[in-house]
Amino acid sequence: MKKITLIFIIAILCFSCGEETLPKPKSYLKLQYPSAKYQKISSNCPYTFEASTYANVAIKNNCWAKIEYPNLKATIHITYREVDGNLNAILKEVEKLTFEHTIKADVISDIPYDDVDKKVYAKLYNIEGNVATNVQFRATDSLNHVLSGALYFYAKPNYDSIVPAIKYIEKDMVKLVETLAWK
Repeated sequence: MKKITLIFIIAILCFSCGEETLPKPKSYLKLQYPSAKYQKISSNCPYTFEASTYANVAIKNNCWAKIEYPNLKATIHITYREVDGNLNAILKEVEKLTFEHTIKADVISDIPYDDVDKKVYAKLYNIEGNVATNVQFRATDSLNHVLSGALYFYAKPNYDSIVPAIKYIEKDMVKLVETLAWK
């Protein structure tokens, strides 16, 4: 009887496990955004640029603008300043607002952009970490105009969760700077 039980247990052990079971890999959320399409934005302000057709653009009387992404719950706030012999002061103020994020930021990097023919001299700032605004830019013609912008989300900053949306809108901000033209 013991032999039959032993043979039965060995048979079950040999034939019960046909293939190895492996743990399932972690799943990640795959966000897909529409391909970018752009339209030229013109107004009575001394600048034009191209913005995504998936965003709502509103320009105020003082030439400040909002580019809203309702599906991403994000807005690019754009500030226009006319230069009156105070270019350095304006640029320092804009840079100060960027570097106030140093306390919570993991990394702050900048990407310069210069188009001598269009007289657009700009810098795009990437701010990694749980900060209020992860992408900012400033642009000037170095004589009369300064345009600055910052990306804000309508949520508590959680960098890991919003990175895909940041990267998507960052491309639109780069396009804005590349197509910026002074009147």
